[in-house]
Amino acid sequence: MRPLKYDVIVAGGGPAGMCAAMQSAAAGARTLLVERGSMLGGTTNTAGVNFPGIFHAWGRQVIRGYGWKLVEHCVAESGGELPAFFDPPVPSRHWMHQVRVDRALYTMLCDEHVSRTGAEILFHTMPAKLEARETGWRVTVCGKTGLFELDATCLVDCTGDANLVTMAAGDLLDAGGEKQPGTYVCRASGYDPDTLDLEQIDAAFQEALARGEVLPHDAGWDVNTPVASRWLRNLGENANHIPGIDARDSEGRTRMEIEGRKAILRMYRFLRRQPGLENLRFEFLAPECGVRETARIAGDVTITAEDYQSGRVWPDALSHSFYPIDLHTAGGSGLNKIGLAPGTVPTVPRGALLPKRLKRIAVGGRCVSSDRAANSALRVQASAMAMGQASGAMAALAAQTGVDMRDLPIEDIRALLRTHDAIVP
Repeated sequence: MRPLKYDVIVAGGGPAGMCAAMQSAAAGARTLLVERGSMLGGTTNTAGVNFPGIFHAWGRQVIRGYGWKLVEHCVAESGGELPAFFDPPVPSRHWMHQVRVDRALYTMLCDEHVSRTGAEILFHTMPAKLEARETGWRVTVCGKTGLFELDATCLVDCTGDANLVTMAAGDLLDAGGEKQPGTYVCRASGYDPDTLDLEQIDAAFQEALARGEVLPHDAGWDVNTPVASRWLRNLGENANHIPGIDARDSEGRTRMEIEGRKAILRMYRFLRRQPGLENLRFEFLAPECGVRETARIAGDVTITAEDYQSGRVWPDALSHSFYPIDLHTAGGSGLNKIGLAPGTVPTVPRGALLPKRLKRIAVGGRCVSSDRAANSALRVQASAMAMGQASGAMAALAAQTGVDMRDLPIEDIRALLRTHDAIVP
């Protein structure tokens, strides 16, 4: 059987990949979105981080487009409320402008929104091999019944791990270096934190630590002062660190999943023995451990922390990002956070989305070409959505015109993005 032919194939159905596929298909390109799992949404639902952001900065919206439309629809249909984005324009804590969405509804709306643009979706499938061809790429994918081939003029790598770029022998930045810890999200219930003797529970936690029954990062990010009370107040949500694992390959990812569930199980067994927690149970356990950092491509340009914090407006900027430097660490307080100066809104250039030496391939999301500090901010969901839409626009235009993504007139890309409600720097 001849391989199926597409203008654009997008790998990875998370925040970036969905937006890349929607933009590409809406621009008229025959588009396939390939996702290794059973659902679209990525970090929002498979990792359980159901509060995407940040879309607004300093009293104005800086990220819109397909990602925002999906988030806004989910909040409206679930009967929820959006944060008060303009009062104040930047809150005392940045996460107050993240948007809480219903995970189940969001998952269903992802299918609806992507399909509505005409993009095709293929679940339970992941790329296995790439072959550069004169007119594009041959992609060998692994599906439920084995390997099969697809042809595409252009590719968009939104895997988060730069899988396509790696298969194409593209260059990575600091491939073997230190990685930020992951976090395995759950949500506990069956107790009222206000009725618990938290000091007594924290003292018992220190004793359990001394016996090796729990580990410091099981209960939070700060290993200098590990306490169970913080985990309890957060209902276990976004409340642990899974350190020391490079989750870029299958072996590392497997280890992170297992270690993440071990951490939650240790907390469960410890807490159930404490007064007032006899009925503790889990309402939710994320399907996967959330991963903050794996691979970053070596692009035509690399966004540095200085570029990011200064709000550099690149001549080929295609999207905004707004989030503090947010570098999680295995030791100490567990987090190095640096806010942005008033009025500063960083931008993402085309060159950071294009791997060096490779043609007809772009990236979106956390594998953007950036140093570790800048990447710790760029990786978040709203920024990934904006980058994905930008890469989807480039891929569609390149496939339709035969012009390399690097050579497309930048105003043509921006005009297409604006037509589809994206905010362009």
